[in-house]
Amino acid sequence: MSVPLSVALPAGVERTTLGELAALRAAPRGMATRGRGLLIPGYTGSKEDFLHLLPLLAGCGWDVAAVDQRGQWESPMPDDPSLYSVNALADAVLDAMRALGTPLHLVGHSFGGIVARDAVIREPETAASLTLLGSGPGALGGPRAQVLGYLRPVLEQGGIEAVWQASESVAAADPRRRDVEPEVKDFLRARFLAQQPGPLTAMADAMLAEPDRVDELKAAYAGPLLVAHGAADDAWSPEEQRAMAQRLGAGYFVIEGSVHSPAAENPDHTAGLLDRFWSTQL
Repeated sequence: MSVPLSVALPAGVERTTLGELAALRAAPRGMATRGRGLLIPGYTGSKEDFLHLLPLLAGCGWDVAAVDQRGQWESPMPDDPSLYSVNALADAVLDAMRALGTPLHLVGHSFGGIVARDAVIREPETAASLTLLGSGPGALGGPRAQVLGYLRPVLEQGGIEAVWQASESVAAADPRRRDVEPEVKDFLRARFLAQQPGPLTAMADAMLAEPDRVDELKAAYAGPLLVAHGAADDAWSPEEQRAMAQRLGAGYFVIEGSVHSPAAENPDHTAGLLDRFWSTQL
């Protein structure tokens, strides 16, 4: 699940669509556009995970957008499991990239990083750079994978509402949840309950079955690469992500004051990092 974020759109952030995907977009005001960027959310996430990041990047001169992936929040949710493979989800991301204008700087968070990686492997010319944010070399493992396994029978027996209740029971032990404002809780609940069982299961299956494609990415893409994660990331471990960066010959950065969602937990530092990384490609 995503961490607290505001549900009201900041000034300068507008709703739009890119290809079939619902999007939020922020463009520079009173300055020349330095380039474009597209942000892809992770499993059970949405474009709102980047809500605070978008105006910060636009303020640095970047024309940026964030999308819901297919099956998320306000994007289409067709009931066809084949449309939620990594390859199929990357097709939708590539369409969104072309709609925004390529080449562009692509950022994939968590499962979104796996999808973004597939897009860049297949069409490397579309990416001015690739940032893998809190993502990993292959399938998700560890405690988060165990939680997905625990929730599958809950979904099958009780539906989305039962999964939400079970997830909330687990999250109640997280001290960060105590500071979540009521309207944010309402948004997170509405977003989660908007999901459909078929897409939710299919995306989990894709994330848990993803092979290690680090060498494939390195061979296919010669452009700038960055691996970044929260200091206390609890999905793919910091050690896994650091090793992935070394294998890729990529830049590597640890974002302090964050766990698995730096864009929401520490947007100022995340925006500064992306601005510096993207600026080196000018």
